[in-house]
Amino acid sequence: QVQLVESGGGLVQPGGSLRLSCAASGSVLRILDMGWYRQAPGKQRELVSLITRGHSTNYADSVKGRFTISRDNAKNTVYLQMNSLKPEDTAVYYCNAEDYLERPYWGQGTQVSVSF
Repeated sequence: QVQLVESGGGLVQPGGSLRLSCAASGSVLRILDMGWYRQAPGKQRELVSLITRGHSTNYADSVKGRFTISRDNAKNTVYLQMNSLKPEDTAVYYCNAEDYLERPYWGQGTQVSVSF
């Protein structure tokens, strides 16, 4: 089993920045890909960004150029640096990890709110 704990959410004004962190514990050696998803009120959960164990990354078109995902394998932690935040980025952000059997694990979610 893998446990994921997110931190770093909050309220920020448009144009501001936040950094999310997600620390993994448990059977961490089995983890391959890690990433972030988000779910806005009334909408489906969507992929924001993924990073492989080898640090290859991909991003949703809506966040390219503004968000940066990174990973510290020694600390079993994935980060999401979010810059130039927009009101439409408001959502609950969920950390995700996938093991070598492609089993998904989820964090509890952290709220990100972008408004004046």
